[in-house]
Amino acid sequence: MINRAATVLSRATAGPLFVRAGVFAVALAALVVGFPAEMRTGYFVGLLVLLAGAAAVLPSSPWVTVALLVAVGGWATSTIWYDDPVELWRLIALASFLYLTHSLAALAVLLPYDARVPSEVTVRWLSRALAVVLGSAVLTVLVLSAANRGGERDLLVAALAGLGVAIGATGLLAWLLRRRS
Repeated sequence: MINRAATVLSRATAGPLFVRAGVFAVALAALVVGFPAEMRTGYFVGLLVLLAGAAAVLPSSPWVTVALLVAVGGWATSTIWYDDPVELWRLIALASFLYLTHSLAALAVLLPYDARVPSEVTVRWLSRALAVVLGSAVLTVLVLSAANRGGERDLLVAALAGLGVAIGATGLLAWLLRRRS
């Protein structure tokens, strides 16, 4: 196992290592944002670093999913058990880091350690992912500000509209996949 790791590291190129470092950074950021400040001390931070590292080193394994679910579980723990307020900036940051972790892990799976990757590929991938993050954040703020004008009923309508859009997008993707086959 140590020989395999030494071989991989000796043959590794900058592009795939950069992408995996990105997976580590955004996974760790999601974990840190997700958990309350009271829990981000001592050995627990070491566990979060190890979890983010496992997601970065093994992007095609279940560790990426585990890291994402642990971050969401940390946020749920923070808001339910520790009574932290639900803050918009924190929610947008967590969602953004979760999406970027998923997106970069998908790219890392496609890149062998020894692949020669032009920087344009990585920049294009990241710019598209960041455009999705920015668009989602702006749309979230706009929808929430519009929903807050009419009280709780508008929040329900906004939630149901969001669910309808999610179902519609899923149906569209399924239709496109069947049509392509």
